[in-house]
Amino acid sequence: MDILPSLNQQAEWPPGWRILPNGASIACEVIDAWRTIPVAVAGDCMGRSIGATGLRQYHPDLATVMCGRAVTVRTRPGDNLVIHKAMLMANPGDVIVIDAGGSVEQAIVGGLMRTTAIARKLGGFIVDGAVRDLLEWQEGGMPCFARGHTHRGPSKDGPGAVNIPISCGGLVVQPGDLILGDADGILAIPANELSGLMPKVQEHLEREAAIRETNAQEGGNADRINALLRSKGLNI
Repeated sequence: MDILPSLNQQAEWPPGWRILPNGASIACEVIDAWRTIPVAVAGDCMGRSIGATGLRQYHPDLATVMCGRAVTVRTRPGDNLVIHKAMLMANPGDVIVIDAGGSVEQAIVGGLMRTTAIARKLGGFIVDGAVRDLLEWQEGGMPCFARGHTHRGPSKDGPGAVNIPISCGGLVVQPGDLILGDADGILAIPANELSGLMPKVQEHLEREAAIRETNAQEGGNADRINALLRSKGLNI
């Protein structure tokens, strides 16, 4: 018997527990459009100082892009009971984003969970904690970013929460945010900001393309750099 109340049951949760419904879905065409956007470009358009830090890539292909709706998890360091529950709740393409307090004393996601995630066609894992079974992650097929790794395994006691606001690698993530991750890093974009942000991203891409062309042909843009220096008060 499940010790946790069902999602639809109006019950008082035991201390430390919350299992809430997934955030609203994001249209497939929207996700597909964002999958083509580099994290660095999206980050530039969001102020340049946003995104997870201190997490590293555990899947082998640098070209792999993680893009999907966030299912968030907050768990006691070293415990993965609610992560399993979140994976069962997630839809294909969803990304499991885990706040485990940054602890790397015990792995909370491993190869068996990777197998489950592949079978369920999930979009990947972001773990502010430790993973294990690195050779299995190196087989590819399931993106994973984590704080670190260890052979030491998890408990399954709880408590924990699913689909609440969390902090993962210093990045605030709300359930239902769009997660965008590539070789450069990870962003969470609120779903209600996606349509307004995309035109800015496209303009940024066009501007970068023009700068790249100038750099390739002229070896840099002296006028642009000198103008910036003069704006700082230098007599250039």
